[in-house]
Amino acid sequence: MSNKVIYAIYNDDDVLMDAVKQTRAAHHHIEEVFTPFPVHGLDKAMGIAPTRLAICAFIYGCIGITVATVMMNYIMIQDWPQDIGGKPSFSYIENMPAFVPIMFEMTVFFAAHLMVITFYMRSRLWPFKQAENPDVRTTDDHFLMEVAVNNNEKELVSFFKKTGAVEVKVIDKH
Repeated sequence: MSNKVIYAIYNDDDVLMDAVKQTRAAHHHIEEVFTPFPVHGLDKAMGIAPTRLAICAFIYGCIGITVATVMMNYIMIQDWPQDIGGKPSFSYIENMPAFVPIMFEMTVFFAAHLMVITFYMRSRLWPFKQAENPDVRTTDDHFLMEVAVNNNEKELVSFFKKTGAVEVKVIDKH
């Protein structure tokens, strides 16, 4: 089996969006699209499923508020109770209004930091990882669509030229 792909390069994001829609309508498999900036609606046009990272953020926030609550209860009520500002530390519930800023900050801290770690792990962006950008122009002003070739190389080349690609390359990936 051949590991060939087509690199269709575009110089306008609107032309790219139309090409992605035409490619999906023709039932060609889009491997990846490289863009110099986020293109609104591209993920939907490519048929990418919505992300579940928001669910992770909620779970991480819940973990953060739980850690904050347990930490404050242990530190301020059980381990070393103090009378601060005339507020006796008899129970956590009596002092909870004073702890709200800490609970908020720990919720945001856990959600933010664990989301960054989750994003990097999900994207497979490890430290010292080599860039996978197939064409340096996609970091400046060009857009690249990578499509798998299945014994239809000439058909795909002419198809992408009709979609407005400024350049079409057939690459043998190893």
